[in-house]
Amino acid sequence: MSVERIPVQLCKGVNGLDKVVLKEAKGSSAEIYLYGGHVTSWKNENGEEMLFVSSKAIFKPPKAIRGGIPLCFPQFGSHGSLEQHGFARNRIWSIDKDPPPLPTSSTSKAYVDLILKPSEEDAKIWPHSYEFRLRVALGPTGDLLLTSRVRNTNADGKPFSFTFAYHTYFSVSDISEVRIEGLETLDYLDNLQNKERFTEQGDAITFESEIDKIYLSTPTKIAILDHEKKRTFVIRKDGLPDAVVWNPWDRKAKAMVDFGDDEYKYMLCVEAAAVEKPITLRPGEEWKGRLELSAVPSSYCSGQLDPQRVLLGT
Repeated sequence: MSVERIPVQLCKGVNGLDKVVLKEAKGSSAEIYLYGGHVTSWKNENGEEMLFVSSKAIFKPPKAIRGGIPLCFPQFGSHGSLEQHGFARNRIWSIDKDPPPLPTSSTSKAYVDLILKPSEEDAKIWPHSYEFRLRVALGPTGDLLLTSRVRNTNADGKPFSFTFAYHTYFSVSDISEVRIEGLETLDYLDNLQNKERFTEQGDAITFESEIDKIYLSTPTKIAILDHEKKRTFVIRKDGLPDAVVWNPWDRKAKAMVDFGDDEYKYMLCVEAAAVEKPITLRPGEEWKGRLELSAVPSSYCSGQLDPQRVLLGT
């Protein structure tokens, strides 16, 4: 007899922090900490972890959790006057018991709705009233879906603007064996060169040194090919025109207290984002940004993945 899986459970995580565990009928799972509204685990039906979380991650407020999917809001990086990546990733979120309906084709019961509203302290550094709703869901085939909805609830009639990213850390076998397809020939801002604008070459992106680039006007589908694991991550996104690619490499890895010296070899951030053009909402308006992650076995043809199948097909 199979044990019936409880699709949603609230329990305690590291250092007693509250977390929600999602389990899909076929065996995939996800974990979300209320601290940061932060996804820290996504496993396929074989129990393999798809996300990278540092062995030195500090699960203790106010430090953001190193790895998983941090939410950058209302500011990405240093693109503004707030702290790096804004404050949503180090606030305690609430479970949203009565969220407005979210159209979905999925019948999965493995999902949770979270909400973040500004505290009095937040209003001092970012004087706007908003509701940030996040739904994290597992699809029937183990896909991970994140939907963010940000609404301007200012009573003073004032609009506000923000930048945003799902700062996803993917787990990879070896960074030197990984490539990204879907960003060829695009313009990007290079954070290692004062955000100067360049154009990417025509080949798939591979890695041999530190990278921190914001690709602009990117397609809705991007693929990360991991040769050694024979696995391809497919990123589908909506409402998020940019894609940030980051790996700190050895020197920066050694300088981060919450990151192992060699861990840069086993992670890659590819982040669905809205950075170059901030999103502006008038009172009552809502923005929606959606991310869907799936992992598929790589199909090889004379040693190469068939990119058409991944980027144009399933």
